[in-house]
Amino acid sequence: MGKKYCSLTFDDGPNHEGDDTMNRMLDILEKHGVKGSFFLIGNKITEKNTPVIERAMKMGCDIENHSWTHPNMTELSADQIREEYEKTDRAIIKITGKRPEFFRPPYIAVNQTMYDNIETPFICAHGCRDWEPEVSVEERLKLMMDGAVDRMMFLLHVDDGNEKTLQLVDKAIPILKEKGFEFATVPELFEMAGIEKKNNGQLWSCVKQ
Repeated sequence: MGKKYCSLTFDDGPNHEGDDTMNRMLDILEKHGVKGSFFLIGNKITEKNTPVIERAMKMGCDIENHSWTHPNMTELSADQIREEYEKTDRAIIKITGKRPEFFRPPYIAVNQTMYDNIETPFICAHGCRDWEPEVSVEERLKLMMDGAVDRMMFLLHVDDGNEKTLQLVDKAIPILKEKGFEFATVPELFEMAGIEKKNNGQLWSCVKQ
């Protein structure tokens, strides 16, 4: 039997001054020896939180695009869509020296105008309702395990104060390892599957041909 892989993906970083959720998530990933993919909101990137982005890169994580202001982009014009995307790309390139290869649409809301104006693949993933504060760690864990199939990406959040998702990931990684999963970044999953990193009008959750 071949190996099974999954990817932990994290939205809504980096954090505002005084919050260290993304950095603490990196502590957890480092503790377990795994990498993840971080989809950043461009207008949250500042000089003060640049070090956590640099740390993620040094750990082998990848930094991807989650728009500039996190709007519902289906309500925007083509020019506004490009601005949301391109400003975030520029902010990330300034820190990492590398252009993001993937895009996660805010609210997973998409339309044809977005597909026509953003060139990179659109990433969805299996959600664990971890953006809802009232959903417990155990409920999030069950949702995560319910979606644990080969080449699945998990949709998680490192927004300010998301303590439950820190606990979730710390619990989930050993369980997934026990189930035979290895961890890969989103670019690595695409490379393993031999899928070109190009927008083909698809919203990806599980990276299989």
